[in-house]
Amino acid sequence: MDFKSKQTFRIFWQHARRYPGLILLLTIGLLGATAAESFGPYFYKQLFNLLAANAPVAPILMVVTKILAAAAVAWLFWRLATFVNNVFQPSIMRDLLNTCFNYLHRHSFNFFSNNFAGSLVKKIGRYERAFEDITDQIYWSLMPTAIKIIIIAAVLYFLKPIFALVVLIWSAVFVAFTVWFALYKLKYDVTSAELDTEVGGRLADTVTNNINVKLFGGLSRESKSFSRLTLKQYLVRKWTWDLGSINEAIQGALFAILEFTILTLAVKSWKQGGLTLGDFALLQGYMIQMFQRLWDLGRQIKNIYSRLGDAEEMTEILTAPHEIQDAPQAQPLRVAKGQINFNHISFNYSGKRKVFGDFNLTIAPGERVALIGPSGGGKTTIVKLLLRFFDIQEGAILIDGQDISKVTQDSLRDQIALVPQDPILFHRSLYDNIAYARPNASEEEIYEAARLAHAHEFITSFPDGYNTFVGERGVKLSGGERQRVAIARAILKDAPILVLDEATSSLDSESELLIQDALKHLIEGKTTISIAHRLSTIMQMDRIVVIKKGQIVEEGKHAELLKARQGVYQKLWQIQAGGFSK
Repeated sequence: MDFKSKQTFRIFWQHARRYPGLILLLTIGLLGATAAESFGPYFYKQLFNLLAANAPVAPILMVVTKILAAAAVAWLFWRLATFVNNVFQPSIMRDLLNTCFNYLHRHSFNFFSNNFAGSLVKKIGRYERAFEDITDQIYWSLMPTAIKIIIIAAVLYFLKPIFALVVLIWSAVFVAFTVWFALYKLKYDVTSAELDTEVGGRLADTVTNNINVKLFGGLSRESKSFSRLTLKQYLVRKWTWDLGSINEAIQGALFAILEFTILTLAVKSWKQGGLTLGDFALLQGYMIQMFQRLWDLGRQIKNIYSRLGDAEEMTEILTAPHEIQDAPQAQPLRVAKGQINFNHISFNYSGKRKVFGDFNLTIAPGERVALIGPSGGGKTTIVKLLLRFFDIQEGAILIDGQDISKVTQDSLRDQIALVPQDPILFHRSLYDNIAYARPNASEEEIYEAARLAHAHEFITSFPDGYNTFVGERGVKLSGGERQRVAIARAILKDAPILVLDEATSSLDSESELLIQDALKHLIEGKTTISIAHRLSTIMQMDRIVVIKKGQIVEEGKHAELLKARQGVYQKLWQIQAGGFSK
């Protein structure tokens, strides 16, 4: 078992041991049921001995009653195990989902940038199901099998020690072979699954691009290529099925060898008067129970390893340390004025692409600052660093003199309101999306925020009004409507620091006018950072900072920067001025 599999079992056990009472009841149920089942062959031994001795009906019926009682007791213990398990497994699956949810969401912005949302959701789903499948295989199959072999060996030891020795040696050989063969076959099962995925992907690709296949006369080529792929799949699939047949053949042979050996020893002992007819019934009953338990052992082991493979991706996420963590003894950020200082900061992405080196910027309390410049200059990175989506390598970012790396991340983001270029909304009601900024806000505060953001008008035009669901990521709303909801959310949050990241880009003129008016209410009295490519939106800012290649190359008011000869701002203005009204 590799390291990741051990980590998976460790995480599963950490969640399972929270329920010691349920584990105890499951253990009692399993031991009781398996022991009761093991009494069946013993009572059959008594029955056949009585029949062979031509005993009266009364003692025979008494033994029959014992057989029924043993079956009833086994049934009761299995029902105990079943109903306790109906509480145990769902509880742990719920806890695993909660653990995955909480740990996943504490990963960094960079983590989510490098992982598809759909893929992460699938990993969590597979993790939960892996626990269920692995637990089922271990509790309902492997553990009863192990207990059954121990009980059978113990009973046979008192009957004839040689029988117990044969059963133990045979069981060790059988289990060792089955485990080895299951692991040997697993690599071919994985290859078969990969080819199945590849065939499905190729088929989907050609169906999606059917028009290209027709336009370029590619059907013959695609058909030959697809035939080669399906032939490869056929060969691997046939080999895996052949391996399954070989495994069953060897298992059947091993079962036959055990039964032949036990019965041969039993006949010899019977001839010597050491066994009764009932002992034969006992031996045969135990052989049948063992065969029933061991027949699917290889499939069970393969399933466990397959489910461990499914779980490992999520285990890797759960064991990976969070990239951005609160400092020990981190305190809440307290903002009284809203002054921001970027002091000699240096930053690069993953140690590769350098963005800032010894960068300095001070924003006074209540100052409205616009960041502009060519794409890739570092404007958006400044916002990400301020929100601590990434950590800087050198220097410090201070808010009212407090180093943001020394305060809690939640308190930092509570003091900053962001209106992004493309707001993403929850698939919830409009009311819930606006209230998300401050869940304890009153209805009137939420409605007032919507009115100030010019969102109230379009919201009330919907049949369900504020109870209208917006669709995944807000797809049921237009860009301007989503933007106004985001502004309403920012107004409701009422944070002392405001960040506008291209808040009016890609909007029609009417929507832009409404949002510009909403922004006037939003920025009032707040320290504001506005990132913009459309210079018409930042003409009234207190200061415009031009950033190029991670450095401040110009700063000042709109009128001042226009006077700079051959300045970056002046060039950008000249390019865009044709579409602006002064």
